[in-house]
Amino acid sequence: MRDKHVFAYLYLLGCLLPSLRKVITASEFKLDGDYLIGGLFDIHHVSGAYPHYKPETITCSREQLILSSYRRFQLMRFSVDEINNSTNLLPDVTLGYEIFDHCSDIKNFPGIFNLISDNKFIYPLQGMSKNVSKVIAVVGTYTSTETLTVAPLFMMDLIPMVSYGAASSTFSRKQIFPSFLRTVHPNKDVIEAVYNILQNFNWRWVSFLYSEGDYGKDGLDLFMKKIKDTEICLAYTKALDKNTEHSLLFKQLEAQRVNIIIVFAPEWTAEALIKAAIKQNVTNKVWIAGDAWSLHMQLPKENGIRNIGTVLGVAEPKIAIPGFNDFIFSSKAQPQHDNNSEEMFCNQDCNCPDVTAEDIINADPSFNFPVYSAVYAIAHALHNVLQCGTGRCNKPVSVQPHVVLTVLRESNFVLLNQSVQFDENGDPMFGSYSIVFWNRSGDAEEVGFYNFYPFLHFYINSTKIQWHSNEEAPESFCSKECPEGYSKTQEGIHTCCFSCTICPNGTYINATEDPYNCIGCKVTEWADRGSTQCNLRLVEYIPFTDSGAIVIVFGACTLVGLTLAMSVLFAINYNTPVVKSAGGPMCFLILICLSLCSISVFFYFDKPTTASCVLRFLPFLLFFTVCLSCFVVRSFQIICIFKIAAKFPKLLNWWMKYHGQWLVISVAFGTQAVLLIIGYSVAPPKPYSDMFSYTEITILSCDLNLKAISGSVTLLASLCSLCFIFSYMGKDLPKNYNEAKAITFCLLLLILTWIVLTTTSMLYHGKHIHTFTALAVLSSLYCFLFWYFIPKCYIIIFKPQKNTQQHFQGLIQNYTKTVSQ
Repeated sequence: MRDKHVFAYLYLLGCLLPSLRKVITASEFKLDGDYLIGGLFDIHHVSGAYPHYKPETITCSREQLILSSYRRFQLMRFSVDEINNSTNLLPDVTLGYEIFDHCSDIKNFPGIFNLISDNKFIYPLQGMSKNVSKVIAVVGTYTSTETLTVAPLFMMDLIPMVSYGAASSTFSRKQIFPSFLRTVHPNKDVIEAVYNILQNFNWRWVSFLYSEGDYGKDGLDLFMKKIKDTEICLAYTKALDKNTEHSLLFKQLEAQRVNIIIVFAPEWTAEALIKAAIKQNVTNKVWIAGDAWSLHMQLPKENGIRNIGTVLGVAEPKIAIPGFNDFIFSSKAQPQHDNNSEEMFCNQDCNCPDVTAEDIINADPSFNFPVYSAVYAIAHALHNVLQCGTGRCNKPVSVQPHVVLTVLRESNFVLLNQSVQFDENGDPMFGSYSIVFWNRSGDAEEVGFYNFYPFLHFYINSTKIQWHSNEEAPESFCSKECPEGYSKTQEGIHTCCFSCTICPNGTYINATEDPYNCIGCKVTEWADRGSTQCNLRLVEYIPFTDSGAIVIVFGACTLVGLTLAMSVLFAINYNTPVVKSAGGPMCFLILICLSLCSISVFFYFDKPTTASCVLRFLPFLLFFTVCLSCFVVRSFQIICIFKIAAKFPKLLNWWMKYHGQWLVISVAFGTQAVLLIIGYSVAPPKPYSDMFSYTEITILSCDLNLKAISGSVTLLASLCSLCFIFSYMGKDLPKNYNEAKAITFCLLLLILTWIVLTTTSMLYHGKHIHTFTALAVLSSLYCFLFWYFIPKCYIIIFKPQKNTQQHFQGLIQNYTKTVSQ
């Protein structure tokens, strides 16, 4: 059932394959021939996560060019060209190729589908007698992660995949990767060479930096297995990626006193690490490079490279390939041929016109012979399948990928003095490793070797190595004592070796009692990373002497004084039209409630107690309800007089007879009082110590249960909404009778104030949040005082001519005429 699903998935992708095509001209990537070989080379490299917002492939030519990979790409072209020009290997038969720039692990599938398709469609259910692919074999890919991503698609139809760089051990498992072979040695051989270097110099205290991915993790696993039950201790390990904080990494290495650093990573990751080491002035280290970057051409010549210490490496031997340089010069001398009428798949464009022949020739030659031998291995297999002899091949023979695979596994030919063969796992049974040293001339000088065949032989000439100390090889022994604030963590099974781990926040280490465990602090204490003792938390609250508290308390007292003065002014002018239009006796109730609301402000300061926590909210919630209900009633009365009375006279009579305004205010006040009593009974506010917002500080506050006061807040919101609706309905009433604009503006300011406070409370949790809350309460009171009452005081004092019965009657008559028209 699983295979059927896979087949269906591939068939669907195959049918969609033509829609992924785009017109790109790059003649280097395609060559017609009797038989095609696929090629996958990461000519460009995507350094991180590639952002995308819809299903689409990646345009590799926009990414960073990897010159060493471009050289390997050219080497495949050269190999095919050389074979086609030979009369011995494939006489009267031409090889072609279709190569793709495989710059991403997960977004290069159109090229893969192209290779496994036949006439632009994928037929996974066809029998072995029918072509299942346009190619007879594939050369690539380079990295283990890339290979793990695409290999299953080739394994499905047993299309031979000969990798020149994927070294992960998992590819040796033929039950999972039956048609996978490689001309590069697996990671276990590189780790074996590194282990021999460590043993040769008696280095016992080492670190292992590896790339984040299948290649690096496989190397780490193999290394840990190799040093198990030996005297070598692994002091430090770290995965490297584009987000690695190198400065922190080097500080950790210094803390561990590690002088031997094994770097098992691809060239771009290692390049970033070494350049960071130069920039961070890391000195006196021995760096052991894996085969992916030990022959880097630019790094040995980098300014300051001598300062970081001594660089040794395990590398593919430098094998000169005759004719390659001439091919590059000839190829670069020819102009690019663009055929705009020919459709080619995406990622068949180098976009590197500035790359010269010298640049390619002088690039890192790593994995060049594996590419060269991979192409020749496929050619030799095709030679045997076609039963080629002197001057001719048996062309009528049907060449199927699985047939090529069978012959490919049995490869046995000599190429540049190397006997190319594969073992039962598809791994190479040829080749060796060179041990190189980056000398002071900026070259990777060969100082030793590690031969695999016909027998294992390791040799290194230490006299050729110029150590950074200008003396003998540096020592590397097991652990010194950890610095203060660090706990010991045993590494591996060796008790003599331990790493030092800094104690995290909130813990400390007592080395005399227990040097292996960090002890947690009490809830009333705190500790920084790397502490040897805990410290008491600093307790914070807003005292009355705080400048913000002084300003707010002064503002509250001023508000009380203003309300008292306005009350006196309104009492003196009680029978005037302005006071009556403002609500008459209701004005005094509003002013009294505003003063009572300001009581809450005084309880936001000093150490909170149970009483102060209750009084922070109770006066404001209770008396502000009365204020809002007064404005609701006032707005409704104005609407009732001018708009509703004529239509509903009985409603007006009832309202006047039973004093409806005081009834509404009383009901609102009583309801709010009941809600507050219930809420405070269920969950009364109480003092609360906030120990979570900040590590070093305890903030004294009040624990207010929002569910307990949700009813009170809902009532306030309802009154606010009703007030807004009624005031909006009266926006076109006579000016002096129209309180709608003033009330609406007050409500908008009120809403804005509490939105700002809510946003601030979500972003900031310090002690000053209490000051902000008190300020919001005070601002809510001043909104009504300034924008509702102050304008009326202004008319009474400075515009007495407008505070007459005649003036108001004239406004009403004009309004009546306007409405009747």
